[in-house]
Amino acid sequence: MNAETLLHQAAGLQPELQRIRRDLHRHPETGFDLTYTKAYVKAELEKLGYSPAELGKAGLVATVGGKKPGKCILLRADMDALALQEEADVDYASEIPGKMHGCGHDMHTAMLLGAAKLLKEHEDELQGTVKLEFQPAEEIFQGSPDMLASGLLENPTVDAAMMIHVIAGMPAPSGMLLIPAAGGITMASCEQYHITVRGKGGHGSMPHAAIDPITAAAHIHLALQEINSRELDGNDFGVFTTCRFSAGETSNVIPDSAEMWGTIRTTDEENRVGQQIKTRMTEIAQGVGAALRCEVTVEFYDFCPCMAIDKALAEKGMGYMTELLGAEAFDMTRMNGGKAGGGSEDFAFVSHRVPTLSMFLSAGSSQEGYVYGQHNPKVKYDDSVLYRGAAAHAYMALRWLGDAVASSEIRPLAE
Repeated sequence: MNAETLLHQAAGLQPELQRIRRDLHRHPETGFDLTYTKAYVKAELEKLGYSPAELGKAGLVATVGGKKPGKCILLRADMDALALQEEADVDYASEIPGKMHGCGHDMHTAMLLGAAKLLKEHEDELQGTVKLEFQPAEEIFQGSPDMLASGLLENPTVDAAMMIHVIAGMPAPSGMLLIPAAGGITMASCEQYHITVRGKGGHGSMPHAAIDPITAAAHIHLALQEINSRELDGNDFGVFTTCRFSAGETSNVIPDSAEMWGTIRTTDEENRVGQQIKTRMTEIAQGVGAALRCEVTVEFYDFCPCMAIDKALAEKGMGYMTELLGAEAFDMTRMNGGKAGGGSEDFAFVSHRVPTLSMFLSAGSSQEGYVYGQHNPKVKYDDSVLYRGAAAHAYMALRWLGDAVASSEIRPLAE
């Protein structure tokens, strides 16, 4: 397959991909509750001649190829949105109150549907099998484990995996594809926490007769900042952030409890730093709470590991994407000293099972007017780049499968 030809074919799909993306953007759904989204994606796949199968609580998989012996590569798109009220100035804004595609998963889904069409048109050229995964619940780190437990990497056995995540508000110009050519850890692990501070409620005029959990929770929040500034080695990456604080329902009642929720992120594969943070968070929260006469519980849940990129697969991917996009395929390890980012991604679970490559596609830079980044209610994405993501998925699959056969790394059709 000629890279220039494939990119030209993908460009011809751009209007259709934009339509799909904007339809999905208007109808965001969260977690595993993807009734509209899953039905929409399934219908689009069936139009292309696929027979998509449901997998797990709300996922879809479909395969293309398999007519010739070879390996199997998995291409993935996540479909879920965020519990966020959209404030972006676009004429296709979310029609669902309190929900928004603020992380670009609508873009991912449209791109993979575009790749599905390209791969179907070139099915006879596939030397092996491509498995397409449409995943729910990435934002809560539950979708990937659910699909893995349901047999994602089986029937046929997956040998390698790839995903693309769009980004906005960064310096990279729109349309540039960022590839971690050196492999290694590229995204942080993430674990969520929930701190509950229980005191004794009372009348706002008599704080002496109550045990104020708000004051205690505020002291706990401030005390926890000492972990980063005084206890972590400067060479280690570890950050925890309280993103939600809730207490009380009215202005003249001291509540019985206050609660905090947030995340812990680290980039060491053994999660040593994460364990240190968790231990000290618990000790500090309970110690400060006890000093202020409150009972404190600290819970940790929904752990997602670091994203581990396979070096050999990344090197090949860098070569393939350079063939496809020229200088607009950029080695992201040249940025920020090659350090891993603090964001997290639940496809990391797959990266610890099979060789994996995760790439980033710029969908609007700050210099181009896209000043807000992921998870901001005003974030906008340049969806003129959708065809590039579709082409990147398809070309990666075609080239990698072809190279595997050329290297005599083939699997019999019987498997």
